Order: sequence, then structure tokens, then C-alpha cells
Amino acid sequence: MRLRLLILPLILSLGACATRGAEGEAATPGDPLEPVNRQVLDANLAVDDAVLRPVALGYREVVPEYARNRVRSFLDNLSEPRIFANNILQGRLLDAGHTTMRFFFNSTVGIGGLYDVATDFGIARRTGDFGQTLHSWGVESGPYLMLPLAGPSNTRDTVGMVSDGFLNPISWLLPFEANIARTAVAGVDLREQNIEGLDALRSGSLDFYARLRSVWQQRRDAELGRTGDAGDRIDVLEDPGGGLNVLDDPGAAR
Repeated sequence: MRLRLLILPLILSLGACATRGAEGEAATPGDPLEPVNRQVLDANLAVDDAVLRPVALGYREVVPEYARNRVRSFLDNLSEPRIFANNILQGRLLDAGHTTMRFFFNSTVGIGGLYDVATDFGIARRTGDFGQTLHSWGVESGPYLMLPLAGPSNTRDTVGMVSDGFLNPISWLLPFEANIARTAVAGVDLREQNIEGLDALRSGSLDFYARLRSVWQQRRDAELGRTGDAGDRIDVLEDPGGGLNVLDDPGAAR
């Protein structure tokens, strides 16, 4: 079972929270759990400053960029069956075919996924997660959530994130320890990719919580709007709104 399943008790408890702040002020639209979410973010930042960011910096320092790229390609290839399953569930059969070809070429010619030869062949990576699938089925996003360690999400995407662990047959084939190791390595790799992005976001925001929420929501909206796109992907912390600065920060007026 994936580590992300540990967030389920938190989600159940958050669902029982009131939709108004502790001082009786109206909650931000779409974020009725803001007081709790802010506390979770504070805890996440404490863990990040003490553990995650130093580990990511050490990973970058010790592991050459070439090797990090091989690790990233390998992990991406392991997620292709999950993308395939969601392509099918969303009725995106052409994308499912492309994902199948990617997995085949990268697993064989690409030496188990260490090299992304499929992209070189013109077969760009598709998107596909169960949060997208639920969106395509008409499920509402629900309130914004700040998850422990996992970061920004909402109730729909949280259910989707957990469900993705069951949709990927590779998760069934790997032993429990291997799944934990895979999740840990993926987390370190993701944090390493975002060292500069998160640093800039934190230093350039009067209200980091509000800015992070805004950037995440815009990015997720853009992803959901291009579910049929031919592999066009957004960088992990790219702001689709562009041009946002501290003065545009929703929290700047707080």
C-alpha cells in the first residue's frame, strides 16, 4: 500500500471541520478549510526546511545530472501504465495507444525506461491521472486541501491520487518495500526539480500560502483543460497565468 494512503484519516477529519475561520471570518471561496490548511503548510515547511530541501540539495550535489535524468526517465516509465489506464477510462483511445507505444519503446530500446527514446521518436508523453478521470466524469473538485508532505490538492484529486496507486499494475507487482523506495526516490527527485522554483515563490510572496494556492489552482486548471493535448506538459511550478508578481498575489491585501 502506498504511503499516500496515510493521508486518508486526515481527509476524513478535515471533512468534519467547520467552513468558517477560527475567529468567525468567512473562509476564502473554494478554501473553507483555510485555517487548517495554513497549519498543515506551516508543518510542511518546517519538515521541508529541516529534511526535504537539504536532502534534495545533497541529492543534486552527489548525483550527476546525467544520472538524475536517468532516474527521472525510469520513474516516468513506471507511471506509463497508470497514464494508460486513465486514458482508457477517459475515452482517450488515441492517447492510450501512444502511451502503450511509449512504454514499449522506452522499456525495450530505452533499456527499462532509463532513456526516453519514445520522445525522440516523436511520441510525446501524455497526461493521465484519476483526478483528471473524475473531472472528465463530471465530479466536482471539492474544497482545496493542503496535504501533509504531498502539498496542494483538493478532495477530488486526493481521491484520485490514492486511486492511481491501485490503477498501476506495477504497484501490484512490486513488493511493499520497493513501492516505498520508489515513492521516496520520486519525492526526492521532485523536490530537487523545484529547489529554485519554491525558493523564488517563497521569497517573492507576501502571503506564500495564498500565492501557492493560486499557482497550483491555475496549473491544475490548465492541466484539466488540455487532457486531450498531444503530450503538452506544464513544468512542475510553471504559472500558466504568467506575469504574476507579488502585487498580483491574492494574499497581498491581507
